[in-house]
Amino acid sequence: MSTPAPAQRIEADFFRALNALVEPVVRAGCGSPGLLPTGLIVLETTGAKSGQPRRVPLLATVFDGCVFIGTVRGARSLWVRNLVAEPRARYWVAGREYRGLAQIFDPARPLPVTDGLPPFARAVADGLLPPATLCGWTFAVIVPE
Repeated sequence: MSTPAPAQRIEADFFRALNALVEPVVRAGCGSPGLLPTGLIVLETTGAKSGQPRRVPLLATVFDGCVFIGTVRGARSLWVRNLVAEPRARYWVAGREYRGLAQIFDPARPLPVTDGLPPFARAVADGLLPPATLCGWTFAVIVPE
């Protein structure tokens, strides 16, 4: 296993420290989607290597009950790697815990089947996410259980 470059280590340390400060406040409901569909959530994934729960605050949008999360960091985002390895996730919106199953829209992967999404969420996923992945973005759509 190679050692990450200094810039990657600094980036990882920065996000780890920021997340440790922000995560408890966001999990309690501060900044969550509400009147506006976009806000902060906490996403808990299972670590792809460790198998341990990993929590991270993220900016997300809720459409039709589904949670849409995007990143330009792609596979550098550990939450993306974790959801690829294990798509079941836990998340908190407005201080409430939910469980769901993630579909990953990634430039390096085939597009997921969206038949199981509610109508509006499916329209957004089918209409907006494929062109955005062509620009290098990676998305997760989490369908609540």
